[in-house]
Amino acid sequence: MANSIAARVADFMGKHPPFDLLPQAELLALASEVTIAYHPKNERIFSENQAPKDHFFMVHKGAIALKRPSTQNLVDLCDEGDVFGLRPLMAQEQYKLDAVAHEESILYAIPIAVFKPMAVAHKEVGDFLIESFASNTRNPYSRQHRGKLYGESSSTPPGPSETKLFDFQPVPYSKKIVCCESGTPVQEIALKMTEKKVGAMLIVDKGLPVGIITDIDLRDKVVSGKFPITASASEIMRSPVITYPKQLTVTQAQMALMKSGINYLCLTQDGSPNSPAVGMVSEHDVMLAVGNNPAVLMKGIKRARKTKHLKPIRNGIQQLLADYLELNLPMRLTTKIISELNDACTKQVLQIALSRMDTPPPVPFAWLSLGSQGRSEQLLRTDQDNALVYADVPDTEAEATKTYYTELARKVTKRLHKIGYDYCPAEMMASNPNWCHSVSDWKTKVTEWVSSPGPDEVLLSAIFFDFNLSYGDEKLVNALSDHVFDTVAKYPVFLTHLASGALKNPSPTGFFRSFLVEQNGTHKDQFDLKRRALLPLTDAARVLSLSHRIKSINSTEERFEKLAELEPNNAQLYRSCSYATKALLKFRVKQGLLHNDSGRFIALDSLSKEEKIKLKRTFKTIKDLQDLLGIRYNASNRI
Repeated sequence: MANSIAARVADFMGKHPPFDLLPQAELLALASEVTIAYHPKNERIFSENQAPKDHFFMVHKGAIALKRPSTQNLVDLCDEGDVFGLRPLMAQEQYKLDAVAHEESILYAIPIAVFKPMAVAHKEVGDFLIESFASNTRNPYSRQHRGKLYGESSSTPPGPSETKLFDFQPVPYSKKIVCCESGTPVQEIALKMTEKKVGAMLIVDKGLPVGIITDIDLRDKVVSGKFPITASASEIMRSPVITYPKQLTVTQAQMALMKSGINYLCLTQDGSPNSPAVGMVSEHDVMLAVGNNPAVLMKGIKRARKTKHLKPIRNGIQQLLADYLELNLPMRLTTKIISELNDACTKQVLQIALSRMDTPPPVPFAWLSLGSQGRSEQLLRTDQDNALVYADVPDTEAEATKTYYTELARKVTKRLHKIGYDYCPAEMMASNPNWCHSVSDWKTKVTEWVSSPGPDEVLLSAIFFDFNLSYGDEKLVNALSDHVFDTVAKYPVFLTHLASGALKNPSPTGFFRSFLVEQNGTHKDQFDLKRRALLPLTDAARVLSLSHRIKSINSTEERFEKLAELEPNNAQLYRSCSYATKALLKFRVKQGLLHNDSGRFIALDSLSKEEKIKLKRTFKTIKDLQDLLGIRYNASNRI
């Protein structure tokens, strides 16, 4: 008699990678060895440093939270069809994370002894699990394992996907630090650097890094005759030292070197200059480790002197995004890298536009990214939202100054359009005089929005209050930011109106948890992922961040992480919101890349059952968040 339970297990496993890559007979044989286990909410499946089990896991129903034990921060949330607990299979090591049932869950325990020969026989299965292991643990498979599967030797060179994964390997660094005190003479430093064959000397005070001297500094400052060879280290060193934690990845190191225009990074115990140095990273070390990664794109951006040179680079960024999603790399890291590259494109466009102006800027100014770009969430090429703020000038110069910056903004928005960013249909762009003002005029406008909040004022403030500096004078932005917080504190009723505006976004589901789709128009019968799922989260995060006066954090998921710290009693909800934001953003980007559009509207019949389940999983979090918002601000339909 056929094993009906094994058949049902095989049927479920066969719908998900990597098991869908196995021949049916092998899949059924594996399923017959699987153990099914029920875990109530909050039950621990395994803990950090626990001895490895003889099986790994697949989620059949429910969700499993993977957390860092030291901080209890959520690393990943595994839904139906996800695999986890791969460390015993991949590295024969103790677990590095805690795995806890986020809700009632049913798991399949897959025996390693039975599965391993199948994975070795089917290379594509092993490749998938290597990538899954890298992304789920947020620590890519170590370099010495490349070309190997589960510790078995192989002479096969790393493939393309493995090369991409190395972008996220820990950066190689030298633990042999050559250092001296700040009073050491330059001549002695040069001799010691020559003796040790190093290109940099770390300057320390009481064991802590306070400066650095490189061979370039010796050339530019001593050999040039600006300082004598008897000068002390403190006279020519670069200070403060740019420090990072030793967990820095190759990609992060390249971005840091490129962004800062330096050749060496100092790694310390906690990533700050207030702890002892543990290593040094040179540009040469990093470039030897990997050849082609985001830093190459960054270098190309900074070298671009014409807009047409940026367009292919912008296409390269889009391809990089697609590669990262295909590898299932952590969304936070993907978002940060892509946003950094997009921001660099904006900066370069501004520099190109400034070079085309007849005269230099008359007063300091700042270019502000608004909306999704201001939140570092504009991964796809959607439309522009930006503004410009400039320093106050006498009344006699006001008109000429505004004309100058409006013309500059026109050149910038035109060039951004050329490299792939559509014009904003509502003209919420700095090229529109209504979005180009002096700092005093912007303060006046903010005061008007906050003190007399109607539907239009709430809408405009919701877009504007996510502003982020892309280029220019940081002092102007800080002054504007302080004014926003001060004005909101002065008119607290504004938060109620803003919360009511956030609650205007309709629920994602209707009766029987069915998706609410568009009833008419171009997107009839499609699901509006932005309006019904993402906006409720971003709008709520904005209201709560304003109420807590949270500065310098614009990303929605990072805002929720900060809120979890500030409100321990609501920490679980806020962390769920952070996860939901990343999951929905990732889903939208995947849909946008698949259909070559913004990913906003989704044809539900094109989704698999598992995709629909994962979407619906975020909806309860959205409802709970909107309930909290309504109760806290007594907000419902005030606008």
